[in-house]
Amino acid sequence: MPEIQLGAHTIRSHGTKVARAHMHDWFVFIFLVIMEIILNVIEPFHRFVGAEMMDDLKYPLQDNTVPIWAVPIIAILLPLVVILIYYFIRKDVYDLHQAVLGLLFSVLVTGVLTDAIKDAVGRPRPDFFWRCFPDGKGVFDPVTSNVMCTGLKSVIKEGHKSFPSGHTSWCFAGLGFLSWYTAGKIRAFDQRGHVAKLCIIVFPLLIAALVGVSRVDDYWHHWQDVFAGGLLGLTVASFCYLQFFPPPYDIDGWGPHIYFQMLAESSNETQTGSVNGLNVAPLEIENVRMHSRGGMGMGVSDDNSLNEMERGRRR
Repeated sequence: MPEIQLGAHTIRSHGTKVARAHMHDWFVFIFLVIMEIILNVIEPFHRFVGAEMMDDLKYPLQDNTVPIWAVPIIAILLPLVVILIYYFIRKDVYDLHQAVLGLLFSVLVTGVLTDAIKDAVGRPRPDFFWRCFPDGKGVFDPVTSNVMCTGLKSVIKEGHKSFPSGHTSWCFAGLGFLSWYTAGKIRAFDQRGHVAKLCIIVFPLLIAALVGVSRVDDYWHHWQDVFAGGLLGLTVASFCYLQFFPPPYDIDGWGPHIYFQMLAESSNETQTGSVNGLNVAPLEIENVRMHSRGGMGMGVSDDNSLNEMERGRRR
């Protein structure tokens, strides 16, 4: 479908209407925020770690290459900047609202799933030995040979949250959504063979992948943790994007579903005012609207149909 602009739809003119239509979604968003906070506060499952298992958990304890505060910047603020730039260009609050809502849900749903799995699995990190025994002297239960940690509780607690990688899942959720969003806006799959468009949509995924690689390099995660986190984040991002937007390869892939619903409603209102005086049945009005959406506009066949209906009314 060609891009049809029925006037600017700004935050001031249509923002309240769009937000009210999705009021329940924002309540669910608040609920997910609370869930995320609770999952970060509760104690994760302390998996059994025997003395013989420590050989694979003695990697050095070091700082993060990508600090925790940088993750929201990469996963949320960076895609949000792109979304806002598109809004200022097009002045479409429908696209802005759906993109922001989809992005936030993508990251937050991923975060809740990630932390829930972390707490349930309790897999020790590769540097668990030094978290458990900062002095380097291992202490184990004489009966079960399970670890008897002597380190800080907060550090030990974090040491039981290896699977899956939160850094990776968050970045793939936010930047994966950005890749979907960019693909729709630049029409990456318009069958014209522009490889440069593919480079644009792959670039955010490359950034997310590098964040995941840093987690292995820093010995904060096993490679399986990073792989699972990336897969989880990208999967949730895909579902969230397709909830609000058509697939990028669709002819309407450049805009959100709600935008085309608005066009349909505006078309119905316009045709009701101009055609209803001809006593046209609602089904006939809908057929005219659907024909108009399938092409550039109402053609000769539509004019002939209206003429025939006018003659029928006069009889």
